[in-house]
Amino acid sequence: MSDLKFAQPARSNLLAPVLLAFLILGITLALVMRFTPRRTADLDILHTAIYPAHTVFKGESILVGHDQGQDDLYVLTTLRITDGLRLPLFLKDFTATLTTGDGQEITTSAVEKDDFANLYTTFPALKPLASEPLLRETMISPGQSAEGMILLHFPVTQAVWDHRRTAILNVDLYHQGQQGVMISRASESIPAPTSKLAN
Repeated sequence: MSDLKFAQPARSNLLAPVLLAFLILGITLALVMRFTPRRTADLDILHTAIYPAHTVFKGESILVGHDQGQDDLYVLTTLRITDGLRLPLFLKDFTATLTTGDGQEITTSAVEKDDFANLYTTFPALKPLASEPLLRETMISPGQSAEGMILLHFPVTQAVWDHRRTAILNVDLYHQGQQGVMISRASESIPAPTSKLAN
């Protein structure tokens, strides 16, 4: 009896399709990296004004014994946000973290729109330093920019601010998370005179 022989199909060369698939994948990745921005938004601090306030509370009671003082520092920083995506950006919140010279971190949320009027009444010298605010819930169209003042309050003296390690402004975006930018000393203007209010 003769041996059975089965016909073997000719082996096809898979090298060409594999190389073609890698080439297409490489081109696709290159196009995605080329047209997708590395950052969601560009944040630029344009100007910063500082307003230190020292408030003296008069003691009416014999138990208090003497007047009590409180130091507050208001930081008015003008921010420009440029949308780097092909989608609109929605501003959710603004916070800032001050790291003092001794390493203490103080975090604050930006003053709300409804609180501006009361603050300007309490500290009249603050209003001339202010400009049009950048508000929460603002929408920025793709490729466009929004600019405005963000007002921050820290319960510190100007000396603490002047000797800080860092001050970071954080912008919280709906759907894209949080981005930060440093409030540099170069952006600061000449400080306003200190106010002294008695209550």
